Amino acid sequence: MPPLSHPSIQDGWFREISSQWPGQAMTLKVNKILHIEKSLYQDVLVFESETYGNVLVLDGVIQCTERDEFSYQEMIAHLPLASHPNPKKVLVIGGGDGGVVREVLKHDTVEEVVLCDIDEAVIRVSKIYLPHMSALLDSPRVKVFVGDGFKFLAENEATYDVIITDSSDPVGPAEALFQKPYFKLLHDALTPGGHISTQGESQWLHISLIADLLKSTRELFAVSQYAFTTIPTYPSGQIGFMVCSKEQGRDLSTPVRKVTNTRYYNEKVHRAAFVLPQFVQSYLEDGKNIAPVFGRAAAAAKAAAEGKKTRTVLLLGSGFVARPCAEYVVRDPSNALTIACRTLQSAQALAEGLPNAKGISLDVNNTSDLEAQVAAHDLVISLIPYTYHAAVIKAAIKAKVHVVTTSYISPAMRELDEEAKRAGIIVMNEIGLDPGIDHLYAIKTIDEGIKQFLSYCGGLPAPECSGNPLGYKFSWSSRGVLLALLNSASYLSESKQLDISGTELMGYAKPYFISPAFAFVAYPNRNSVPFREWYNIPEAETVVRGTLRYQGFPEFIKALVELGWLDASEKDWLKEGLTWAQVMQKAIELNRHIQHPRRHVKSVCKFPTDAEATRIISGLRWIGLFSSETVKPRAGNLLDTLCAQLETLMKYEQGERDLVMLQHKFVVEWADGSEQTLTSTLEQYGSPSGHSAMALTVGVPCGIATQLVLDGVFKTPGVHAPYTKEICDPIRLLLESEGLGLIERVL
Repeated sequence: MPPLSHPSIQDGWFREISSQWPGQAMTLKVNKILHIEKSLYQDVLVFESETYGNVLVLDGVIQCTERDEFSYQEMIAHLPLASHPNPKKVLVIGGGDGGVVREVLKHDTVEEVVLCDIDEAVIRVSKIYLPHMSALLDSPRVKVFVGDGFKFLAENEATYDVIITDSSDPVGPAEALFQKPYFKLLHDALTPGGHISTQGESQWLHISLIADLLKSTRELFAVSQYAFTTIPTYPSGQIGFMVCSKEQGRDLSTPVRKVTNTRYYNEKVHRAAFVLPQFVQSYLEDGKNIAPVFGRAAAAAKAAAEGKKTRTVLLLGSGFVARPCAEYVVRDPSNALTIACRTLQSAQALAEGLPNAKGISLDVNNTSDLEAQVAAHDLVISLIPYTYHAAVIKAAIKAKVHVVTTSYISPAMRELDEEAKRAGIIVMNEIGLDPGIDHLYAIKTIDEGIKQFLSYCGGLPAPECSGNPLGYKFSWSSRGVLLALLNSASYLSESKQLDISGTELMGYAKPYFISPAFAFVAYPNRNSVPFREWYNIPEAETVVRGTLRYQGFPEFIKALVELGWLDASEKDWLKEGLTWAQVMQKAIELNRHIQHPRRHVKSVCKFPTDAEATRIISGLRWIGLFSSETVKPRAGNLLDTLCAQLETLMKYEQGERDLVMLQHKFVVEWADGSEQTLTSTLEQYGSPSGHSAMALTVGVPCGIATQLVLDGVFKTPGVHAPYTKEICDPIRLLLESEGLGLIERVL
């Protein structure tokens, strides 16, 4: 059995990263993972930490640890119970770990405790790994009900003296536990003079939510107050409680009975829990925010005071590279971002959590709608397929609006240069990774005497995630990736132009050394010849820009090409009901009576060695091309049908990360005749819990270029790419401040 793993545990450390507390995270060193499961409702993780004992985590958020759980359990229970004159029947909603029930039973007046938790997995797992908390769930005074708390409350009106809600944070289904209808159910389920206590979030993180909770509860209860406790493993080391009573004039801050056998709670702590810091009291009671203003908020206040104009940006597309770009753009509080996608849901999902951003639905094929949206903004970022860029630029020329894209300048885009100049707009292109970052460091280093310029870039799975037969995974369109492998290529070698057809491209792949840690192969990409002129290196004898892949990839793709699987032409015979083996047989034009298509694959592909034949045929079997499973044809052709299969087999799984490797190699001949080899290298890894390396290295440069255009750093109108120091240097300096610069060495 393989060792247990979990995406929130990396390099032996658990990380509690959540949008609920952006920019900060609790980390704990993990001795070992004890339990992992997906219950009907949530992800359940238990691990043994080095310093906090066993830890229960639900949906990536710490619920309790053996070391500090008593602080929370004691306070959420004893604040409402010790201030109630005679609590007999108590209901606990949530709290399946049993900690709150344990504390409730310390009150001699209590005759019955009902625990209602919707997830039996929490109760079951806690009995195994947190027995000191859950042991009293078997007490004769305790009844355990597995089910929906809302329904349970509705069916038990005027029943309980105290109700304690030990809920998770207000995300997903738990969000309803922080809304007024839920508090109305709590109110109605209480006996006269009854109390409630609910998890009330952190005053350091959620003060506006706490204010809303106070407002809602004060409309329902005679008394409503916020109290808090300290607990190291909860966000910001503090958590609060909404404590309410139906009894007018009830002093919730004063205990009326002594509680014994506690570790955190005592009478003085009870009273002190309701004494709030001044910034919290001012916000909750006076409606004044006296907290420090800094960062983006300070910049926004300064911009408002200076009367700085709001710049509006339209971002077309919601693909995987869009988010880092959007995040960069909205850093400036003077920017207002509109994200437009064909589906409103995709646009809104991308805009979620971004300040000053909204999502809209837009079909770029509708010219009038596109022109209207472009005209309503100051700048357009086009991250949609390159075939639409010319239409976007035409709309921008009409409205005199700037444009930024990450794509190569196509002939159709280049033809609009004079119109863009007349309109006075900047159309900045080729500012992603490749093209983009590669230009910045080529222009930085290139000077007189460049004899050879070699530039290779690859977007790959990190080595530990590259275990499939192709050593590759798809982070964008599988069709786009495979079709790019059929592009023809041209480059200069020893002053001679070499042209390679798309069908022969993989045969030109050669081993390429960057580091002993990697077994790369490289092949030329597109047309490198014009870059001798664009980079202003007329003396260069060799100019090649190409792609990096792991060893074994080109030979595998070459076999797929030879077998016909990269053919995008429609096939009348490709229908549902065929098996993969039958389609393979048809693809290589076998007669039906041939029983061993694998043998025929060898003759079609002409593998150089038996070992290579075994490797690639094994990989074809892994894809399923010899299987008896039925095919679901896509678009009536072999290429798209193969893509559908590979998208399932070769997607990034949870917890996996990608790698971007980019290297320039310059062979320089100095005036004295001596030669030197210079390199500029980027080795960037994605984060399993954050952005991919590809998204960062495409999206951030695009965002930087957008900001520089908005700020007027680039002033010359027309259709541009970063081929000059005037454009490259400002972008590169900001890119390096983001930690995305290349490392330069002399070999």
